[in-house]
Amino acid sequence: MHELSIMEAVRDQALAQAERHGGGAITAITLRIGSLAGVEPDALALAFEVVMAGTPAAGARLAIEAVAAECFCAGCQAPFPAQDGVCECPRCGAISRQLLRGRELQLASLELAEPDPRRQDR
Repeated sequence: MHELSIMEAVRDQALAQAERHGGGAITAITLRIGSLAGVEPDALALAFEVVMAGTPAAGARLAIEAVAAECFCAGCQAPFPAQDGVCECPRCGAISRQLLRGRELQLASLELAEPDPRRQDR
């Protein structure tokens, strides 16, 4: 289950960003995931609960923004949706080699609680 290692990397990035912004608790994490990223959202959600336990992100809400795959046809000079990862232009039938989106796996945003003003370790 590579979702566990993916979520560990997300945790590390999120905690580093939270620390840069005062060290408050993380209340929500939004990920942007392309339909061709090879990630199972259900497995990612399970890994999220396990990996965030005991951290300032414990209890945070996970939101996933799905990004549909899209290719670009050089012949038609137009983008088109890549149904099931197939980049065959619906207008002219050409096979595209240019994937515009669909492989994203990004930390899109964080929501942070107000940092504790009594915190001394900054």
